[in-house]
Amino acid sequence: MKQLLFIVTIGLLCANNVRAQEEHFVHATVIDGDTVPKVWLNTVYVSETRAFKSNRARKKYNHLKYHVKKVYPYAKMAGNLYHKYQDSLSLAASDRQRKKFYKLMEDELRAEYEEDLKKMGMTQGRILIKLIDREIGQTSFHVVKDLRNGLTAFVFQSLAKIFGHDLKAQYDPTGEDRVIEDIVVAIERGYIKLE
Repeated sequence: MKQLLFIVTIGLLCANNVRAQEEHFVHATVIDGDTVPKVWLNTVYVSETRAFKSNRARKKYNHLKYHVKKVYPYAKMAGNLYHKYQDSLSLAASDRQRKKFYKLMEDELRAEYEEDLKKMGMTQGRILIKLIDREIGQTSFHVVKDLRNGLTAFVFQSLAKIFGHDLKAQYDPTGEDRVIEDIVVAIERGYIKLE
């Protein structure tokens, strides 16, 4: 009796296993007459722990990280609003409508964000200019020139130069702005939390 129960149990397990194998499909491709399975894996990001040459270098990095964390949400929002407004501005029938819409847009942005932007320091302003270029794909100078006109862009550039900024500064993620890019990527992947 025990042998019969054992044989029935093994038979049921084998039947279950055969049925499960019949229902499982694997995507594959044929390369040189050989079938190779295709497997999709989740993206894995590997990064090493940042090593610093000195305590001063660590403090400098943490200071930059603080400023990027403070400014990044504004740059992200600026990119989103720019693309939203560009779509709306493209629907304007005349220059007069475009200027009227631009004035409404500027008043809305001033009311909501002017106080926060006034509180930013020089370093945060410089980083914000770079990150806006990263988000929009063009310099702040070109954004002002597109939305207003060349004369206004020139005046803003002149004022920025007086305070040590450059609206024509381009974002260079592999060169000058590599550390900023590392921090932004870490924020986007969730390794660095925004407070």
